[in-house]
Amino acid sequence: MNQIDRRSFLVTTAGAALATAAPAFAQAGSEDAKLRAQLDSMFEQTVDDSPRFATSLGLDKGARAALKSQLDDNSAAGKQKRLERARTWVKALKAIDRSKLSAGPKVDLDVVLYANDQAVRNGDKYRFGDVGGNFSPYVISQRGGAYANVPDFLDSQHRVANADDAQAYLSRLSAFAKAMDNDVARQKADVAMGVIPPDFVCDLSLGQMRALRDQPADKVILTTSLAKKTAAAKLEGDWAARAQKIVETEVYPALDRQIAAMQAVRAKAKPDTGAWALPGGDAYYADAVKASTTTNYSPEEVHQLGLTQVAEISARLDAILKAQGMTQGTIGQRLMKLNEDPKQVYPATDAGRDQMLADLNKDVADLYGLLPRVFNTLPKAKVEVRRVPVFIQDGAANGYYQSAALDGSRPAAFYINLKETSDWPRYNLKTLAVHETIPGHHLQIALAQESSRIPMLRRAGFGFSAFSEGWALYAEQLADEMGAYEGDPLGQAGYLQSLLFRAARLVTDTGIHYKRWGRAKATQYMVDTIGNTESRAQREVERYFSSPGQANSYKVGHTVWAKVREDAKTKLGPKFDLKAYHDAVLLSGAMPLTVLERHVQEWAASQA
Repeated sequence: MNQIDRRSFLVTTAGAALATAAPAFAQAGSEDAKLRAQLDSMFEQTVDDSPRFATSLGLDKGARAALKSQLDDNSAAGKQKRLERARTWVKALKAIDRSKLSAGPKVDLDVVLYANDQAVRNGDKYRFGDVGGNFSPYVISQRGGAYANVPDFLDSQHRVANADDAQAYLSRLSAFAKAMDNDVARQKADVAMGVIPPDFVCDLSLGQMRALRDQPADKVILTTSLAKKTAAAKLEGDWAARAQKIVETEVYPALDRQIAAMQAVRAKAKPDTGAWALPGGDAYYADAVKASTTTNYSPEEVHQLGLTQVAEISARLDAILKAQGMTQGTIGQRLMKLNEDPKQVYPATDAGRDQMLADLNKDVADLYGLLPRVFNTLPKAKVEVRRVPVFIQDGAANGYYQSAALDGSRPAAFYINLKETSDWPRYNLKTLAVHETIPGHHLQIALAQESSRIPMLRRAGFGFSAFSEGWALYAEQLADEMGAYEGDPLGQAGYLQSLLFRAARLVTDTGIHYKRWGRAKATQYMVDTIGNTESRAQREVERYFSSPGQANSYKVGHTVWAKVREDAKTKLGPKFDLKAYHDAVLLSGAMPLTVLERHVQEWAASQA
């Protein structure tokens, strides 16, 4: 049995991977073993209840093959079922005696209990939208809803190797129609509670729905993706025609119903309504900030932190730009001029976009060569840069990361939105690669997935935005420290612009939802402060309206990451080993920042 097959076998056989990953100290009858059994059970339940999660991890095979034909239950009843399950889990976790746990399992307990405790507290308090690690008040928006994420999921993650896989794709295509109807039902219930997105969120959502609906059924990605996959697998049969019929008779009618429902919501919508306009809006946003940052920061504290850091980073940029002869205008104006320099802009053509992807992938390859300087452990899974699918690029984020399948069947990928090539000047591409791939998101996430120190539930199922986004910004800082920008002052300016961008987000997100800024004011602040194009700044701002609090996780996370490392260095002095530190924080998996602070303190004490 080769390595990939063996990994596939282990993770798809109930309990096998979990048992092999259990640490030696988890002796039968011990509190460590009791906790591990509980977490293993939670992982199994999570996979069984989430077909999309199973597929994303490559676990929709063997005993779980039926999951490949299904989508997650996104109905109100499914949401309530998950809330009650979390409530049961909290009770079980609180029955574990933490004082009897070893060091590693203490972190496991703290992390998983925190996540489920928050899910229950916020789920009971806010009955609309979704209140997981990040709050999403609107069931359907330009950034969320089955209409947006299921086609991308089917195209990018549903693998087709045989006729059963192709049939499963068709079953999911039918389930897609039901998923859209479930979203509409939840949206109607939320609107009745007064949860109405701003008018431009409705408009953006409708635009994307129509972009999907207006395509001929035989040309839409839902059909062409299956045609491409079955052809690659050399499968005989009328698969594309069968997909086309489902699109025509089931998917498009459901999409028509959703468009009509969103038009009805649009008639009630107002411009520029932030979280403050939601039921219990001020408390909702304060809780959203805590959930996204995994700290106890208040909106006012975040706003002031942002203003302070914008000023500090701007001063550093000023010195670099002046040294390059750029002395006139504000920092934002000088960066805007740099962004518009023909030498920095890729052509807005297919060839230009292809060249940008090639350059990014070369940056990734070059960065791999620097990693041994500061890391003992590197991930086995590789990563590549791809383009955000054109059909969702209007409302999609500027970029997002997709982890690798655990069975090795699919590499990790960073998806970049290339609607406007002017959004991505050459001088900040290396920082983008650092943040999204290595030593940023990919290194952190892949090491957690591959770690044998932590239970499978945490390896595959738990992410905290402030931890992961904070790490990615810390990775940018680390790349600078490793010499990635040596002899490249404009590259270093790109790095500082990235930090400035995230600091400005603190000001903007709290400005919208706490100080009641409108879209135009928030967009102009981003343009003036960081020199982004208006189109890119506006897309960012529109995202913040749909996801209150999430944008704060980046720079708050980086602030905490920088602080805990400095605290450990101060504690250990010459004994501080950066490679050992990185192993300690990364191989323990993602965690709330409050848990990270305690974990690093305990690690430093153990090294002293």
